[in-house]
Amino acid sequence: MIWWSCLLACMPMNILENLFEQYFHTPPVRVQPLQGQLSGSGRRIVRLATDHLSAIGILYGVREENNAFLAFSRHFRRHRLPVPDIFGEDLDHDAYLEEDLGDTTLFELLSRNRSGDDIAPVVMDAYRKTLAVLPRFQIEAGRDLNYKMCYPRGSFDRQSITWDLNYFKYYFLRLADIRFNEQALERDFANLTKFLLTADRDYFLYRDFQSRNVMWHNGHPYFLDYQGGRKGALQYDVASLLYDAKADLPPRARKELLDHYLSELKNFIHVDRNAFMRHYYAYVYVRIMQALGAYGFRGFYERKAHFLQSVPFALKNIRWLLHNAQLPIELPTLLDAFTKMLGSEQLHNLADVGSSDSAGADAEKGTLLVRIFSFSFHTGSVPKDESGNGGGFVFDGRSVPNPGREERFKQLTGKDEPVIEYLQQQKEAATFFSHASALVDAAVSNYQSRGFKNLMVSFGCTGGQHRSVYFAEQLAKHLHDRNVRITLRHLELEKKKQ
Repeated sequence: MIWWSCLLACMPMNILENLFEQYFHTPPVRVQPLQGQLSGSGRRIVRLATDHLSAIGILYGVREENNAFLAFSRHFRRHRLPVPDIFGEDLDHDAYLEEDLGDTTLFELLSRNRSGDDIAPVVMDAYRKTLAVLPRFQIEAGRDLNYKMCYPRGSFDRQSITWDLNYFKYYFLRLADIRFNEQALERDFANLTKFLLTADRDYFLYRDFQSRNVMWHNGHPYFLDYQGGRKGALQYDVASLLYDAKADLPPRARKELLDHYLSELKNFIHVDRNAFMRHYYAYVYVRIMQALGAYGFRGFYERKAHFLQSVPFALKNIRWLLHNAQLPIELPTLLDAFTKMLGSEQLHNLADVGSSDSAGADAEKGTLLVRIFSFSFHTGSVPKDESGNGGGFVFDGRSVPNPGREERFKQLTGKDEPVIEYLQQQKEAATFFSHASALVDAAVSNYQSRGFKNLMVSFGCTGGQHRSVYFAEQLAKHLHDRNVRITLRHLELEKKKQ
């Protein structure tokens, strides 16, 4: 029944290809999975393209969220906000097609243009442009938005806040073994919730307004992932961006950008700065707690260790807040829990992983060793397992078009740019790698949760020179942030060097 499983796996891609052809009147020639997009939301995101056209395809099985995203997108575009155009949809099959806004997020722009706390002017300008657009979402577009489309709640109300605080309590505090008095903490949660709800909450709350959800395209910000939006307070979204954990903005940059946001806000409504700031740091805290709950759920509970690499940056923000931000309400048990988090040896060890400047250094601290090989079926050099675990995965790449049949590639390997470019243009290569990497991802998560030490992954092709080398290299890059140790060997290429 393997053929039936493959057929089912390919059906969603065919739906996206059909949507592409319906919109552009030509079929895509490349379907490329976008790595790093699956981890947080469960969405499958691919780029479909010809030589001159491209679009982003989304596959996601939560109908209500898809409805919210599509309805919000059309509403925001009517308000001339920079969000992706929707090219087509097939919600009966959980699929839609949207405008391709490139590959550069605000986070990536920041990462490439900083040295420690020194952030390049081009990045500060990008943040200012991003914050200048935020009031248009919150106020202009928020006035006539149909909040009945919101999912799962129409407002950031008592229930929404309770969900976030319990998320933090059960998936972070509990799993990080931070001790607290349950009743006393619940009392603090109730007081914090009551205080948060005294802020003016008649605006659109984007909900996940952070640097990875802002695309930097042609010198301007474009915005994604607002499907969790609802009615709420102005403070939440600016807090989300400025205290975005891994962005790790220095305090002076946060202050400058908050001042800029408040200045822009005055173009839309009267702003009493003191009234705004009275609630601001409480919203910073609740946003950080929501994020920590997510890191704990994905990292401690689901055993996806790379999510925990954001924890040290969140703790750094909490340390700054405890020393610099005075709340107008008493929250002794919650603040005590924060203090215990800062003194936790377990979380300190996470800080050692998360604070590294090198993804390779992060991987070296993992306990699971993933050994990746390329080999030739023609010479029969299937890699031998030396760990005693039985050999792991062996993937046959011979169904993918072979660059070795073309004279221009015969002296090159799957590590050379012309071969890489050729294979990236092959739809079969993208589909093959998408399925293979999904299987490996599942195994890595399972092996990490069970404390296994070794996983072996081998890619074979006819000569062991082009396709297998390419896929082995791609998998090593794909796994670089999964908190695993990686060894990579190309057996056929090693023979030729001897």
